[in-house]
Amino acid sequence: MTYSGDAARRAAGNDPCDAIVPRWDAPARVHAWSTTRRGGTSAGPWGLEDGSAGGLNLGARCGDDPAAVARNRARVAHAAGAEPVWLEQVHGVDVHRVLDGGRVRPGSEPRADASVTNVPGVVLAVLTADCLPVVFADAHASVVGVAHAGWRGLAAGVLERTIEALRQLAERDGDVLAWLGPSIGPDAFEVGDEVRERFCDVDGACREAFVAAAQPGKWFADLHALARLRLGRVGVHRVHCVHGSLRCTVREPRHFYSYRRDGTCGRMATLVWLDSR
Repeated sequence: MTYSGDAARRAAGNDPCDAIVPRWDAPARVHAWSTTRRGGTSAGPWGLEDGSAGGLNLGARCGDDPAAVARNRARVAHAAGAEPVWLEQVHGVDVHRVLDGGRVRPGSEPRADASVTNVPGVVLAVLTADCLPVVFADAHASVVGVAHAGWRGLAAGVLERTIEALRQLAERDGDVLAWLGPSIGPDAFEVGDEVRERFCDVDGACREAFVAAAQPGKWFADLHALARLRLGRVGVHRVHCVHGSLRCTVREPRHFYSYRRDGTCGRMATLVWLDSR
């Protein structure tokens, strides 16, 4: 794993997992990364590509041994310097706010698909296995957030709701930055007419994010492009993407879990926090 800032200091000598670190222009006080499937203790569908032990599954509701999940989460918590605020995700639009004095009870998982905080040292997290993780920070490094955005959440407005919550907590007006993490790619995400209509009926520009598939009524959808369009509508234009435009959770079984590819599988995590110093 490649770390930066206080994450590097905290994880020195204990490298628990591979990670993808955003290449974005967030202030130095903001730290974020996405895990891969490698660097843990899970086996079988939650393990490495061949089923051997070593998978860093962080999902507690996908059938894995709870003890393995606990060990994997402990490794990530050590690397980040604090236990992340895990969520019970339901493909909705609710945003959990962690305010000063309102930290989440250990072991509890609020039901939400996004979270925001202005409290330094609080680590926010979402889990994905094809859906799009989106990290947020304001330009003044006073607040951060993260959202889980599959097509249902995107269409329902989870990104807009997260931006609204983030701006309410920000110390003052300023740009919001976003980073789009690894997800199912545009050549692997085949959907039906009903999905395309959910987006295009609201914003005709979304047609650019769909390419007709060979079968009538089927389309290939670009989650990154859809997220950019939705963010642009609420004034977020400083949007960065995971480095390497061909990175796709479905096409890279060595590095990523994928629900669409495998069905039963683990979950990666995307985390963000403000440096407590």
